[in-house]
Amino acid sequence: MRTYAHNRSVYTHIRDAKRVMRTASEFQATPCNCAALREAARYVTQLYDQHLAAAGLLTTQYSILARLKRLGPTTISALAQDMVMDRTTLGRNIVPLQRRRLIVVRRGRDDGRSKELHLTKTGLARLGAGLNGWTKAQAQFDATLGSDRASELRGLLRAVVGSDFRTDIAAE
Repeated sequence: MRTYAHNRSVYTHIRDAKRVMRTASEFQATPCNCAALREAARYVTQLYDQHLAAAGLLTTQYSILARLKRLGPTTISALAQDMVMDRTTLGRNIVPLQRRRLIVVRRGRDDGRSKELHLTKTGLARLGAGLNGWTKAQAQFDATLGSDRASELRGLLRAVVGSDFRTDIAAE
């Protein structure tokens, strides 16, 4: 029953997102870098959510599962840092994944006081089920923006994430 309830909520989220998606010409240009990035992120997230809905996943959930597969067992703090997320936000995002037994939290191998996130076999299977939707979203994004521009955009975004904005503020 939980799976049905979850899939229904994902469907509702996707159905509502379809109504929100607009064309580029409908967006007002903003001089604020933060607002422009956040609008673009929400817009692209809607695209990926639509494609991942068939697997019963949201973009955030797919990203967490994919990152855990790549990293292996890791602490919430380390995963949050790797995903450039606030620890408490990540904590809220992993709760549904735990409930659905896609991930489990276990005592740390090196430090028994720490807790590690582990991808379960069910989580690995769900990640595999989502790969088709993710691939379609990637292809649609690349087809719309152009492969070269999409690649250039990813490079620019990596440069933003790799920058030192936060420490620059502390120095002022």
